[in-house]
Amino acid sequence: MATRGIDCAQPIPAATAKAIAAQGYRFAARYLVPAGYRWKRLTRKEAEGITAAGMTIISVFETTANRPAGGASNGRADGRAAFKEATDIGQPKGTAIYFAVDYDAQPNDYDKIEAYLRAAAAELGQYRTGIYGSFAVIEEMRRRGAARHFWQTYAWSRGQKSASANVWQHKNGVTVAGHPVDLNESYGNEGWWNTEASEGSNGSDRSEESGGEDEYMMSPEDAEKIIRFLSAAWNTTEHQEARDEFHRLANEVRKAAGVPPQP
Repeated sequence: MATRGIDCAQPIPAATAKAIAAQGYRFAARYLVPAGYRWKRLTRKEAEGITAAGMTIISVFETTANRPAGGASNGRADGRAAFKEATDIGQPKGTAIYFAVDYDAQPNDYDKIEAYLRAAAAELGQYRTGIYGSFAVIEEMRRRGAARHFWQTYAWSRGQKSASANVWQHKNGVTVAGHPVDLNESYGNEGWWNTEASEGSNGSDRSEESGGEDEYMMSPEDAEKIIRFLSAAWNTTEHQEARDEFHRLANEVRKAAGVPPQP
């Protein structure tokens, strides 16, 4: 079952967080950004208010909409900035920081976006890399193994929805409890957190039910290489039972790398 949540640029006062939670929203996506972007910056005090209201937090880094098109140099700078903000507010290690590709990125941008994400990831320490973007961006960065968590927006997605999306932003520009927000739902492996969680915990009820989110034992890059071999084997047989087994094994590899299984 999907979990309902919101994202917003404007900080959420503690009383407003309670009012939003009372309407059935269970997570809030907020911005990790440097002090120069104070108008939308998540603080420890705000995070505590969101947690006290019963919601979890998704961290997203964005200064300008098309900054990932700047490639690795921007990724290194933004990864360092995101790491500093996350550690300063006490975000637990092992949770995710999403980097926003907040424009209609085209295929000629994909190499630079991948380089941006990989450079950012190299600066994040034990934090995990997520990406926010359109259907095409999510699909391509998942295929390349450039992130572990995927937040798709309906914007620029032309009616398509990725099966790999952990979070789905489906409506922008609404008001909940008097606060301007966008509406989202999520499906697991969000990488979210709260101020009461221990390090390595993502604050997810579903992870608690399964005994906690495991540390991934395989990189997305290695998973993609193994899946290519399994796909080749799938293509060499016409036996449905064998094809089903290759598909199952590919999904087990995806799980080991923290990549959403494919239907």
